[in-house]
Amino acid sequence: QVQLVESGGGLVQSGGSLTLSCTTYGFPVDYFSIAWFRQVPGEGREKVACIAADDHNTAFYSDSVRGRFTVARDSARNTVYLQMNDLKPEDSAIYFCATPRTHVCISQMDYWGPGTQVTVSS
Repeated sequence: QVQLVESGGGLVQSGGSLTLSCTTYGFPVDYFSIAWFRQVPGEGREKVACIAADDHNTAFYSDSVRGRFTVARDSARNTVYLQMNDLKPEDSAIYFCATPRTHVCISQMDYWGPGTQVTVSS
């Protein structure tokens, strides 16, 4: 079965760092693009990053996280990471990984993980 599972969330102080993991099951992580979203309960999801399944691991970032967050793929561990640095209270959200089952990053997502909570204290 195709599954995505996030891990690594927690409580961190402003200016701190966390690394989130998205482990995939049922398909090689190299085959599909993986996107990271975040959502405050009761509000819409915000796409913060995506890494394509191409030879260059082409990555995209939202304006709100560019320069602070980095997405990377570890094929050996079937995992995509979201390295989050210089965290701010406004980064607090539930973070999800998802895949559209396409090699390139597109807007539609077919599979979602259950999410992991990130809370940044001020």
